[in-house]
Amino acid sequence: MDLPYRLCVGALLFNKDGLVLVARRADLPNAEGAAGGWQLPQGGIDAGEDPRIAIFRELEEEIGTARAEIIAEHPDWLTYDLPPGLIGKALGGKYRGQKQRWFALRFLGEDSDIRLDLDPHPEFDAWRWARLAELPELAVAFKREIYEVLARDFARFAAR
Repeated sequence: MDLPYRLCVGALLFNKDGLVLVARRADLPNAEGAAGGWQLPQGGIDAGEDPRIAIFRELEEEIGTARAEIIAEHPDWLTYDLPPGLIGKALGGKYRGQKQRWFALRFLGEDSDIRLDLDPHPEFDAWRWARLAELPELAVAFKREIYEVLARDFARFAAR
């Protein structure tokens, strides 16, 4: 496998009730209950960009607001490999998967601040608050292990 990993950040955005924001991929609009249709906000780190800056940029781009504060950073870079059928197609065909730095953030805004309609080509078409324990079952199979790690390691911020 010669292709590199794409450097990326990801956000577990917790509301005041300890629920986490998940969003439905716009390219999978019929995936209401299906694994892989819902995910956490995430995105690439620009060359030379600090991951703590990138996470706020990605929130702004993907959900229309960065009204949040970092409450924890996962100590490890978490990686996943794309399944063989997606290598050379997904992620612009340039990467084998992603190497991700994950952050837990406290949402400081109101639900009305979350705006998926600000981007002319939005990544997501719906969002909701979910229990942290739901994350693994929402994830596409090749991301499920990362979502299990996140659900375990950030459980202290979640609703019980």
